[in-house]
Amino acid sequence: MEIGTPLLKGSVKFLLLGSGELGKEVVIEAQRLGIECIAVDRYQNAPAMQVAHKSYVIDMKDYDALMAIIEREEPDYIVPEIEAINTDALIDAEKEGYTVVPTAEATKITMNRELIRRLAAEKLKLKTAKYEFANSLEELKEAVEKIGLPCVVKPIMSSSGKGQSVIRKEVDIEKAWIRAKEGARGIGNRVIVEEFINFDYEITLLTAVTEEGTKFCEPIGHIQIDGDYHESWQPHEMGELKEQAQEIAKKITNALGGYGIFGVEMFVKGDEVIFSEVSPRPHDTGMVTMITQEMSEFEIHVRAILGLPVSTKLITPGASHVIKANINKYAPKYDIKEALKVPNTKLRLFGKPNAKVGRRMGVALAYANSIEEARELAKRCAHAVKIE
Repeated sequence: MEIGTPLLKGSVKFLLLGSGELGKEVVIEAQRLGIECIAVDRYQNAPAMQVAHKSYVIDMKDYDALMAIIEREEPDYIVPEIEAINTDALIDAEKEGYTVVPTAEATKITMNRELIRRLAAEKLKLKTAKYEFANSLEELKEAVEKIGLPCVVKPIMSSSGKGQSVIRKEVDIEKAWIRAKEGARGIGNRVIVEEFINFDYEITLLTAVTEEGTKFCEPIGHIQIDGDYHESWQPHEMGELKEQAQEIAKKITNALGGYGIFGVEMFVKGDEVIFSEVSPRPHDTGMVTMITQEMSEFEIHVRAILGLPVSTKLITPGASHVIKANINKYAPKYDIKEALKVPNTKLRLFGKPNAKVGRRMGVALAYANSIEEARELAKRCAHAVKIE
């Protein structure tokens, strides 16, 4: 393929829908290959906007606003990076000849927990947690009774654990309903109620679908708190179960179609691998690949989109640990000197203009000879960052 010069006739354009920390790394990798990048988000100065050639602030759930940007910029690739997007606009744009990554239909299915669960469990017959759906508090009570306690309630559309609850007692049901409505992205009250699986561990299997075939990164272990990623490490030892995980990932990504990297989340209990969710884009737990692999998940994503060669080679064991704000403040400042004294570490501060208690503001990365040592180094580095 040929790549032109950014901002001039003949350039190759990425229109990035969602401009958070993951999108920022996609833009950086794309620009290294001479790609012109346009970043879109709902607020000004989002992380990816700070490194993109051009940016727009719109409500991406607004069909007309989104189509207006697409028609104005005429991108070669539309690259969704978040869930809060009007998928009807993406489907119509694809019909008009635009390339949506991985496809418009895959984007629609994966951002809706009902559609992806029905595809995985009912069509592909993959092992998943038992589930029910509910549109009201009364239906939620009925669904909880069918699934049993404890169980997990999530909005049909949300991300990073927003709106998610574990119901352990009947008195928790109404609180879970309110939280799901408040944390939902999109319109409607529909929720999914899932069986609570007391798993041994959970992993993300980054799966690259390329012109050369499907390739897998080494499994990434991770810990979530309140449904949101807190730390991750690579590789996570799975033994013979790794092959089972790869089969599941290949089935779901083949069904979705298109090129790019997919973050396939799975639970492992005993000798069984259970499908959980899939994101058709780089995954937050996969930020660890910025220090562990020959190519990070972001470089892999860009190369796969463009039809270029991809490597999933692991270079060293490593870990990541989030840096979260403990204050509410516009234009926060960071004291990072002590953090960078921790050996074998790197920092990625996202540059978000507004700090909120619990908001992810950066990530610490570490490498070592063992996962245990890398996790400890990443934790020390992250905790040494002071946000003021």
